[in-house]
Amino acid sequence: MRLLSPDELRERFPWLRTDGIALGSLGLSGEGWFDGYGLLQAFRKKATAQGAAYRNQEAVGFELVSHDGVGHVSAVRLASGERIRCSAAVNAAGAWARPVAHWAGIDLPVHGRCRSVFHFTCPSSVPQCPLLIDPSGVWVRPEGAGFIAGFSPSTEDDPDDALMNVDHAAFEGHVWPALAERIPAFEALRLKSAWAGYYEMNVFDHNAIVGLHPGCDNLYFANGFSGHGLQHSPGVGRGLAELILTGRWQSLNLDPLGFRRILSGEPLVERNVI
Repeated sequence: MRLLSPDELRERFPWLRTDGIALGSLGLSGEGWFDGYGLLQAFRKKATAQGAAYRNQEAVGFELVSHDGVGHVSAVRLASGERIRCSAAVNAAGAWARPVAHWAGIDLPVHGRCRSVFHFTCPSSVPQCPLLIDPSGVWVRPEGAGFIAGFSPSTEDDPDDALMNVDHAAFEGHVWPALAERIPAFEALRLKSAWAGYYEMNVFDHNAIVGLHPGCDNLYFANGFSGHGLQHSPGVGRGLAELILTGRWQSLNLDPLGFRRILSGEPLVERNVI
């Protein structure tokens, strides 16, 4: 990683306007982006090859037993009426993790926060454009023959569990002006499409919640990644697998991401959320 002065930024990226920039951070190795859906399918194919069975069913609740005041999930109930008995259950329900936790009487500070992504083209060349995060909070990166961009709404404009509707007004009033200010060629961009989806936002500290809750001895959590889930998924998946099989963390110590900080009110704050 290098810190570049405005002059160095302009030399490397002549299409970039550096007004108001003191320094820019540029990753020179180990950086990039990937196809999230492609990664998901690769994980699924590998898991299936190792014996995992996928069920396309809706889970609607847990069957719980209690020992000395600590819950234990004995089965998962499906909308079809079927019961799947289990020795361990994992809540990896993304933006819907909070109601799943409620099945076990556990309060999970995770909500769906709607995010819009905009796909556009530009008639002018913007060569060697990296993933760029502007101080305004707007981000942009190449995607195929065009670009995609998005933004993080202000706190007052970011309600919990809102409908997944594209915020076209934000593109016209905030995203496009910020893009054009930073990259003048984008004044002439052409919006092609847009879509909306959820971040599973941990509203406590914007960091993942991983592992067991003291109120249930076999319900494991992997939630609240706040936009970083695909990046963290290989490590969290391995960590949880080892914890379930051996009773302890092995390759990675994920204790700092556990429920203890939530219950004690000691946040482990992640500030780099876009």
